[in-house]
Amino acid sequence: MEKVWNFKEPGDPTDVKHLSAALNVDMVIANLLVQRGIRSFEDARAFFRPNLSDLHDPFLMKDMDKAVERLEQAINVQEKVMIYGDYDVDGTTSVAMMYLFLKDRISDLEFYIPDRYSEGYGISRQSIDYAVEQKVTLIIALDCGIKAIERVDLANQQGIDFIICDHHNPDAEIPKAIAVLDPKRIDCEYPYKELSGCGVGFKFLQAYSIKNDIPSPMLHDLLDLVVVSIASDIVPVTGENRILAYFGLQKLNSNPCLGLKTIIKYSGLEGLELTISDIVFKIGPRLNASGRIEHGKKSVEILTIEDETDAGKLGEEIDSFNEIRKTLDRDITQEALEMITRSEELVKRKTTVIYNRDWHKGVVGIVASRLTESFYRPTVVLTESNGLATGSARSVKDFDLYEAIGACSDLLESYGGHMYAAGLTMKIENIPSFMRRFEEVVSSMITEKQTFHMIDVDARLLLSDLTPKFFRILKQFEPYGPHNMRPVFVTEGVFDYGTSRAVGRDNEHLKLDITDFPNSSKVYAGIAFSQADKVEIVKQSLPFSICYSVMENEFRGKVSMQLYVRDIKAQSQDY
Repeated sequence: MEKVWNFKEPGDPTDVKHLSAALNVDMVIANLLVQRGIRSFEDARAFFRPNLSDLHDPFLMKDMDKAVERLEQAINVQEKVMIYGDYDVDGTTSVAMMYLFLKDRISDLEFYIPDRYSEGYGISRQSIDYAVEQKVTLIIALDCGIKAIERVDLANQQGIDFIICDHHNPDAEIPKAIAVLDPKRIDCEYPYKELSGCGVGFKFLQAYSIKNDIPSPMLHDLLDLVVVSIASDIVPVTGENRILAYFGLQKLNSNPCLGLKTIIKYSGLEGLELTISDIVFKIGPRLNASGRIEHGKKSVEILTIEDETDAGKLGEEIDSFNEIRKTLDRDITQEALEMITRSEELVKRKTTVIYNRDWHKGVVGIVASRLTESFYRPTVVLTESNGLATGSARSVKDFDLYEAIGACSDLLESYGGHMYAAGLTMKIENIPSFMRRFEEVVSSMITEKQTFHMIDVDARLLLSDLTPKFFRILKQFEPYGPHNMRPVFVTEGVFDYGTSRAVGRDNEHLKLDITDFPNSSKVYAGIAFSQADKVEIVKQSLPFSICYSVMENEFRGKVSMQLYVRDIKAQSQDY
């Protein structure tokens, strides 16, 4: 699919000039900062030098005092407590973090992860029945529960209290739990709204630690789990999340818990400096694979494991789940692509809604993401589970998928999620009606701009601008993530040095050696993944334009700058 280069509005010139002088950086760096809302020396200090002391007071969160008081009661009288979390990475890291913190404080403590297939997302009826059987008196729910009104009422009737730590959008009615911690509550004045589910749980533990004079290092030791949740749940890496991710990455790189150390090994990342990207593409998928293929409790087990031999065995098992996941992902994506391309009607739509009763429920979310990339439109992929059609939805940039699905809520049994990703369940007979309604709703809401695959470009550069100082400062923008994405640049009029070529097992990638003018001896190395079809543009001895990010490449112990090329256009092409 042809990509459109969307040049961002530059920062206010006065702000850029002021910041450039205050920080002694060039105008491009100053502009990147202003685009991120950084306008003063103090803003820049907080951005470049995150500090745990800058975390907000957790007691600013609605119901935090009630949550801490109820946990203190449970610890004081040694109640039976169950920690409950969803089966995705945010849920399992949340549960593992809470369990590790409480296991030496509560003798009768267990965790519960619902089965993706028999129980589904959120607080299940089975879990309440189990809690009653086990004489649990307090459930701490993490990364879910904000919509569990009936389940919490049922638990209340059985003498079981709930503390909910969630970060999803609530409905008008809030569950009648002892405490509902969710910064997205309308009546919650907490300053930062974008915490992950694990992040909300961390704030709960932070509040408990403050109240009970527990030294900060005990809590900070759990930040490797928090950063895995932040990266995997694709929440903005701004404000508190940036602080938590920054120090979480330090912990992940220096002294990760045994379980994460094992996952890192099976991900092929041992000895490397881990980034948010490594979590998103290597660590997170392995932790997710347990819930997709067998059961999410395996992920919590490895994240809380203490024996190296047991960790190795479980790590190998989880890695095998990931291999199965990749095979299912590949096969179902191919089936789905063929289903769409065979139908002229489906190709012409502004949405994709497809159903196959035999598809594996555990990978339909991944398939939805693949289809969104291929056709660049809001996508819903459904399969059958427990007699209902259930599945996942994914969106395109700036389009509110959650709102669009909400407009079809009368056709659904349940739904939940956020702007870019959602889960939904409906009666099988409602699929045709949902397909029509979803197409109508999206067609009325989506703008023409949202139907193109756009690459947001931060600035134009000359290759000569890529100095060691520029690269050194750019590295300090990390950790990258939503709302602080790796900067993207465009350089026009570059030339092939003569040695650019297709590489990869199937020659699908393009290895670039480029210069800023013909016959220059200064060569810049780049890699353009899955863009071997652009080789003719590069090799025709004419200037071309590249859209790229600047990254660090390590090969045989040598570290160098490399251009990660996102797109290539002939000089005559429109952007």
